[in-house]
Amino acid sequence: MKFLHAADIHLDSPLAGLSRRGTIPAHVTKDCTRRAFANLIDLAIAEDVAFIVIAGDLYDGEWRDFSTGLFFAAEMRRLGRPCILIRGNHDAASVITRALEPPPNVTVLSARRPETVRLEGLGVALHGQSFPNRAVPEDISAGYPAPIAGMLNIGLLHTSANDPGEHETYAPCTPDSLALKGYDYWALGHIHIRATLHERPWIIFPGNIQGRNPRETGAKGCVLVEAREGRIVSTEFRALDVLRWHRAAIELAGAEAFADIAARIRFDLAALAAEGEGRPLIVRLSLTGATPLHAALLADPDRIEAECRAVAAAISGDLHIERVRIETTEPASSQGSVEQADQLRGTFLAALDDPETQARLIELFRDLAKEMPRQPGRPAPALPGTVEELRALAADAWSLVAHGLAEGSP
Repeated sequence: MKFLHAADIHLDSPLAGLSRRGTIPAHVTKDCTRRAFANLIDLAIAEDVAFIVIAGDLYDGEWRDFSTGLFFAAEMRRLGRPCILIRGNHDAASVITRALEPPPNVTVLSARRPETVRLEGLGVALHGQSFPNRAVPEDISAGYPAPIAGMLNIGLLHTSANDPGEHETYAPCTPDSLALKGYDYWALGHIHIRATLHERPWIIFPGNIQGRNPRETGAKGCVLVEAREGRIVSTEFRALDVLRWHRAAIELAGAEAFADIAARIRFDLAALAAEGEGRPLIVRLSLTGATPLHAALLADPDRIEAECRAVAAAISGDLHIERVRIETTEPASSQGSVEQADQLRGTFLAALDDPETQARLIELFRDLAKEMPRQPGRPAPALPGTVEELRALAADAWSLVAHGLAEGSP
């Protein structure tokens, strides 16, 4: 017998920011969570699984319209076998006010108390509780019923587990406390990173089925679980995503000409192209390292971003640049550096020690923020509002000044 464990579908959730930026073709991102969910159902049919479990956050929040629920219902009819699910913090009972009667093969576990569902013909007992509200600060797994002897016992839980704080805390618990419950498998949800917290009993986060922003990188999907004679014998990750995110740093240390930069970008992006495994790959690039071109890059960021996009398009139609961050630095001054330039740099930076200059600069930046037009698809520039933020920009500001002086030299 086999079953699928998925979580954090976030059906109809948009990809963060891409619709405004307009740099990724619409057909790449359109309906990506629906297409990933359809892949889940395709996999269930192809593997002839006995049932599916969804450990919370099937929906991203309140439906914009009923098409979200109608799509889910149609996919459940296509599935044609049991689907047992719990609600998580995004689709808690208090969040989803629109509702459709679930298809006959779908069981939504109670939000009032822990509940057990038996699949008698399969010898399986599933235990779980939906979230009644977004915030569930207590360990609800402590109230789950005891395992049923002679059956394969599966717990469904939407939880932050013992996450150190990267994710919001919901229904906290520990792998040890779950293991002591006596269940054979814990189907967890909420954490979007795939992780096996314990083996025998298996305690698994499958991650979400589709990455939705640059932080959710790598392959996304579900876990295919096989059981024999009442025991879990294997767990296997299966990818379901229809596009994939990647974050990459391109090292520009020592690059002295834009041709050098273009060559390095081309080499690294060509190596990245395979990361999508046949899917569109959306990449956030960081340009790093100490290069004499640091100031030139800061002075004309649109040029380097366009260069990156052009290189990506030449490599593959499935390789897309989401954003380019310039995180390079000036190389350390050489032994023969010009003393006059060093003196000018010292004078430039020393101006930030004057309180009146500090206050005036902050005021000018505030006025500038009000006057700057917003560019579609681009975030508002992070202008300094404190002395500390002014100092953080000082090195780059000097690089731009020095670059301008050099450009104007005879």
